[in-house]
Amino acid sequence: MAHHRPETLTGAPLGRESAYPEHYDAGLLYPIERAANRAPLGIEEGALPFDGEDEWHAFELSWLNARGKPIVAVARFRLPASSPRLIESKSWKLYLNSFNQSRFASTDEVTQLLERDLAEAAGAAVGVEVFGVDDPALTPRSLPGECIDDLDIEIADYTPSAAHLTVGEEIVEETLHSHLLKSNCPVTGQPDWGSVMIRYRGPKLDREGLLRYLVGYRQHQDFHEHCVEHIFTDLMARARPERLLVLARYVRRGGLDISPWRATPGERPPEPLRLARQ
Repeated sequence: MAHHRPETLTGAPLGRESAYPEHYDAGLLYPIERAANRAPLGIEEGALPFDGEDEWHAFELSWLNARGKPIVAVARFRLPASSPRLIESKSWKLYLNSFNQSRFASTDEVTQLLERDLAEAAGAAVGVEVFGVDDPALTPRSLPGECIDDLDIEIADYTPSAAHLTVGEEIVEETLHSHLLKSNCPVTGQPDWGSVMIRYRGPKLDREGLLRYLVGYRQHQDFHEHCVEHIFTDLMARARPERLLVLARYVRRGGLDISPWRATPGERPPEPLRLARQ
């Protein structure tokens, strides 16, 4: 299958051969306007129907201290969903690799540079935490709620269809999750594996239909962030819950994992949360 590069990615490094940088370079970051991908979902900038963040973990962060000795760390970034731009993942990886052979006086100096550069690229403040590689804060956990993956259903449709989402009359408050989420990079076609959690209060979702819907992303090509926004908007339109949280934890690729969440105002995900596959 041929993969066509979206216009917003014309100058991006994704899907191209790239030289890895030897020295710190903030210019490697490639921002992408969110508006173009949100428009087909009926989402207008300045009137977002959700709160949310894109949480990233970087497992390949290293730099040299003042004496030239390598420091290795793991970073957690929180990019607000309200930012006008997201940052293309390969450019983020190249940017982080540009720290490898550069000297910095302290972890605080690195953290401040990350905060400054990422905020400038995204158009909003980005939260940055830097951890030692054995920090207990990075210990994997499990998704809360009930897993729906053992439902014995037949599936023949691998493109997302909101028609699968149906509800009953009973009002419930529950948390469901699935590890069967898979989508594909919109440029390279590479698979993106993940888990998704849905917490809501409202008419009870038909679980078989929900699982069919989530598996429907299996051949869908889009960024992680937009897949989560797609799921959120479909659930709000079809199920009309009073409260809703959609959280995806994608498996790392190239030393980065991305975990977007979108929610009705006031809803918040469990924190911190990292899965074994990440």
